[in-house]
Formats: sequence, C-alpha cells, structure tokens
Amino acid sequence: MLILSIVLIAALVAEDQLIKLYIVQNVAESYGAIRNYYTFEIGDFSIFSITHIRNNGAGWSILGGKTVFLVVFTSLILAAVIVYMVIKRRSLSKLDFLSLSLITAGGLGNLIDRFRMLIEGTDKFSGVIDYIKLDFIDFPVFNFADCCVTLGAILFCISVVVGEINDQKRKKAALKAAAERESAPETEDPDGEV
Repeated sequence: MLILSIVLIAALVAEDQLIKLYIVQNVAESYGAIRNYYTFEIGDFSIFSITHIRNNGAGWSILGGKTVFLVVFTSLILAAVIVYMVIKRRSLSKLDFLSLSLITAGGLGNLIDRFRMLIEGTDKFSGVIDYIKLDFIDFPVFNFADCCVTLGAILFCISVVVGEINDQKRKKAALKAAAERESAPETEDPDGEV
C-alpha cells in the first residue's frame, strides 16, 4: 500500500500544479474585488466560479505574510505524516493510507507554491494560487490541494471512528467469550477425572 500511496501523492501533486499552471496562464489575477471568470450553474443556481487570487497566508488568509513559518510548519507536519505512514504501514488500513495520502498531496501542492514565494520573491510569485469560489455561500476561495487536505482529514476522522467502533466490538466479543467459558459446565474426562 505504501508504494500505491506514493504514486497517488505524486499524481495528485502533479494534477494540482497543472491546474494552477493553467489558471496562471489563462485567467487574469484578481486584485481587490474577486472577479468570476467562469461560473458553473444548475438552472439559475450558481454552484461555483473560477477566479484567480493569491493567498500569502494559510486558510482564510490567517498568518498572512508568514511564509517562512508556514513553510517550516507544513514541512514538519508532512514529514511527520510520511514517517507515520512508513512506520505504521503494516497496521494502517486502506482508508488510512488513502486519507493520509490526500493530506500529504494537498500539503505538498500548497508547499510548492510557498517555496516559490521564498525563491522567486513576492514580486514574481505573490502567494498560493486559489481559484475555486463557491457562489452559494460566503467562503474563502480555495484550490484543488485544499480539497485534497479537507477530504483526507474527513476520511481520516471516519477511519478513526470506524477503528474505535471495531475495537469496542472486538473487546465486547472477547468479554462475552470469556464469560461463556467461565459459565460453561465442566465436562468429565473419559478417565473419570473432572
């Protein structure tokens, strides 16, 4: 499963970077008010729009301008997730691998943008490229990497809950089996011994 996770992470990071490259080359960056360039609707109901903004912080633009901190913090978290996957590879479920792979891929996708901010400077590269704007709710603009992190976190929480439920079922079954063994009548040995 570890090899498949590495392949999935690489594919998702490549997809994230290709989408961002397409946005940079084909959608003018919005400054100030967010402009919608392409809107996806069902009937008269707008679902989401494609736009192009840069975020020099984390989600909701928190820690804006703290690029070095975000690079170091994200790198440490991703390293911890990868080490955890390698160490626990024999005991992790497929859902665990999928969720951790999504989190890692999303984190790496945005980390690449932050590294570019440090290397190229804010004159050329001013932040993480965000381009998906939900039209039916007031929500920050986000990108594919953010979707990967969010979906991975949700799946990981589900995996933890399912694992806990299964552990409780195993414990109850073990207690029930032990109680049945204790209450079972002793059988006599063919030699007449109990």
